[in-house]
Amino acid sequence: MKKLKLILAVAFSSLLLAACGNLNGMLSGGSKSSSATTQLTGQANHGDYQSVIKNGRYLTSKSRGVNIQQNDNQFNLKSFENGLLDVSKKQFPTNKYIFQEGQYISTNEAYKWLGRKSKSNPQGLNPSGKDTKVPLYLQQLDEQDFLVQNGNSLKLKGMTVGLGINSVYYYTKEKYGSTYQMNLNDEKIKQIGKAMASQILKRLRSNSKLKNIPIVIALYKQAPDDSLVGGNFFAYSSNNGSNINSWNSINEKNYVFPIQSGSKGPNNNDQSEFTNFKNDVQSFFPNLNGVTAQAHYVDGSLSGMHISITTQFYSQTEITSFTQYLKTAAQKYLPKNIPIDISVNSSEGTESFLSRSSSSNSFTYHVFNSY
Repeated sequence: MKKLKLILAVAFSSLLLAACGNLNGMLSGGSKSSSATTQLTGQANHGDYQSVIKNGRYLTSKSRGVNIQQNDNQFNLKSFENGLLDVSKKQFPTNKYIFQEGQYISTNEAYKWLGRKSKSNPQGLNPSGKDTKVPLYLQQLDEQDFLVQNGNSLKLKGMTVGLGINSVYYYTKEKYGSTYQMNLNDEKIKQIGKAMASQILKRLRSNSKLKNIPIVIALYKQAPDDSLVGGNFFAYSSNNGSNINSWNSINEKNYVFPIQSGSKGPNNNDQSEFTNFKNDVQSFFPNLNGVTAQAHYVDGSLSGMHISITTQFYSQTEITSFTQYLKTAAQKYLPKNIPIDISVNSSEGTESFLSRSSSSNSFTYHVFNSY
């Protein structure tokens, strides 16, 4: 059943892509003698990038997903990727640039940079020393490339690199032994992150293809492994040369609703509105296992929300009725003018999904049938 629902979900996503994007923007390959072809996915809406497909295949990032340790908080991975895209949009507008997954920092190179500096790995950006005494700061990195169409070809015109910096360092004193943790100082995180960024910029400029393009480097503070939300970006720098001269601050924060007792939440009515929504849907369908939300704030204002609902339903009609009710309750209680998505999950997988863009007044939904 789980496999079937996964297939249905993928099929539904494919239909959405087919509806939103067009693949008729055919471009020529890099040389006249090459039979390679490049296509653009088309733009789903004004806030999304067109992406590149080469020879019928989507180019995946060579550096994304490379970690020095197992990243136990999957929220970090998603918020890192989405947040980096938001930083890129500040410098490379979606109506002027085409997005391509990072192709210039190789997987092998990424592993070397994330390692400790040593005689065998002089490219390591993490400090040398023993794991039990010297923390690893740089946890992950990712590259995003931005191109513009020039006649029948695409040319690289910009790049963004994100650096994920640990806020907590996890280590063992012996192989397969107990895991210990070391909380890392905020100022130290900023200091080391900026120093690493300077080294990376110089390394990128040594590539002849990257000498003259603007390169943005963004710093991300990872959330602890036990956090129910991901971390956040705190600074970025846009550079045309080989030196970083200034940094721009980013004021972002993630919260989990409902706020746990003793934890500090945002000072506004967003919690109350979510609580009203939660109480309403739980009174309508009392056999829910949980209703939680991840709320993302930028400069103190709510900018997006993801709501997860776990249910024990098995009846298709129950799921359909509940999803229809969710649409009504969400429009009644939840904050306006921000993007919100709601997923309904059971032990069988995703049962239904609702979403609303910041510019829309109503939610759309889809129920995944079990046949």
